[in-house]
Amino acid sequence: MVRLPLTPAELERGQQLGSLLRAARTDRSMFEVAVAAEISPETLRKIETGRIATPSFSTIAALATVLGLSLDEVWASINGPTLCGKGDVSVGESGERLAS
Repeated sequence: MVRLPLTPAELERGQQLGSLLRAARTDRSMFEVAVAAEISPETLRKIETGRIATPSFSTIAALATVLGLSLDEVWASINGPTLCGKGDVSVGESGERLAS
C-alpha cells in the first residue's frame, strides 16, 4: 500500500502538536514521558520535531494523559478553537438547521 504524501496543513498540525507536547513536558525528560506513555523516546522525539506529523490516536491519547492534557485541549491547539465542532450549524436545502 502506498502512503500518500502529507498535505501542508497536515505537516503544520504535526508541528503544532509537537510544540504543544514539548511545552507540556516542561522540565520532565523525554525519556520519562515516553516510558510513562509506553512509547519509545525516539517516537516522542520524532513527534515533537514534526517528523511524525500524524501519530496514532492511541499515542496522542497516551501522551495527553501523561502530560495532563485533555484531548479537547490537544484538538483545539492543533485545529483552532473554531474547528472543535461545538456549535457548528449549517442550513440544509429546505432551510432546516443541520448540526455538524
